[in-house]
Amino acid sequence: MPRQTAPLSARRVDTVKPGDKPTKLFDGGGLFLLVTPPGGKLWRLKYLFDGKEKTLALGKYPYVTLEMARKGRQDAREHLAQGIDPSTLKEKAGRAAIVTVESVAHDWIKVAAANWTEGHTQTVRSRMNMYVIPPLGNRHITEITARDIMEVLRQIEASGLYDTAHRIRSLFEQIFTYAMITGVEGVTGNPASGLSRALMNPPTKHMSAILDPKELSRLLLDIDGYSGSFTVRCALKLAPMLFVRPGELRKMQWEHIDIEAALWTIPAEEMKMRKPHIVPLPKQALAVLGELRQHTMERKYVFSGRQRTRPMSENTVNMALRTMGWGPEKVTGHGFRATARTMLHETLNFSPDAIEAQLAHAVLDRLGSAYNRAQHLEERTRMMQTWADYLDGLKA
Repeated sequence: MPRQTAPLSARRVDTVKPGDKPTKLFDGGGLFLLVTPPGGKLWRLKYLFDGKEKTLALGKYPYVTLEMARKGRQDAREHLAQGIDPSTLKEKAGRAAIVTVESVAHDWIKVAAANWTEGHTQTVRSRMNMYVIPPLGNRHITEITARDIMEVLRQIEASGLYDTAHRIRSLFEQIFTYAMITGVEGVTGNPASGLSRALMNPPTKHMSAILDPKELSRLLLDIDGYSGSFTVRCALKLAPMLFVRPGELRKMQWEHIDIEAALWTIPAEEMKMRKPHIVPLPKQALAVLGELRQHTMERKYVFSGRQRTRPMSENTVNMALRTMGWGPEKVTGHGFRATARTMLHETLNFSPDAIEAQLAHAVLDRLGSAYNRAQHLEERTRMMQTWADYLDGLKA
């Protein structure tokens, strides 16, 4: 009599450890669990068709349980009884539901976008639709090699878009990482890892910023004398004083400002790091807002655009600077952040921790834990008032 194979138990399947060589644990009827040295557990079924021994892949544990694997074995037996090769059926089903780069990319972005701003999500989707999906989107994700990705990146570099090439490499890496984490069968490595070493580095770019006190004094005086829109002049005054990101400034809303507490709380959805951010308001900023209240208090946005329900354009502050004769090589709205960062540390001697926290950068403190912005609010309040007084002193 043929030797009977003892059926596997769920515990045995779960606890078996990998060895130096692939190991097979049989359940009977041709079904076995292939345990690979890296730790993979793969269900396989041996069977005969037309006198030839064949092997059918039934999935990966734990995504396919012992019970599910046995159901696959039973289904295969029924097909064999009808003279049908189970492998042929699986190939047809696989072609109908192929796991492509595009399908995995879309699944990944749905999950990742929960931690992104709407603007960043749109940016990532745009890059994916322009550089990832057209060349490789319809291919099975297990077919993609490092060479395939490198060819895409070289084409981007050929257009002079070196920074974009690095960003797209990172995009590929995140897509394949997601595929591995979620157990997409056949994805055992990340072909995008390490490719940055083979890419050309983009030229270093810095946002134009004024670091000379005398030059900053001239700019502040020009802002006070700005002859354009009153609302824009107020935005120009607050930009160097509060040194938030230009997008955060133009989207400032009255409901987020506490005049009595002298605090502006930017909601998480408006922040790059998706966390609320507190901006202490010095008395000079409160004075500017007090003047603005008479003009835009009944509107949602402090700096509303031509359409009362929308904020002013993202280019408004920069265009106003150009109108006053300050070119992009001298200063930009974003450059005020670098100005404040440098002068607060080198001239006013505030700690880098407090400055980075006020810039809403994700930093660690000296103890290695996340910098708690709320606990250091008193220090940052003092810093913001000192900075506003310093700017007034430059004008004087």
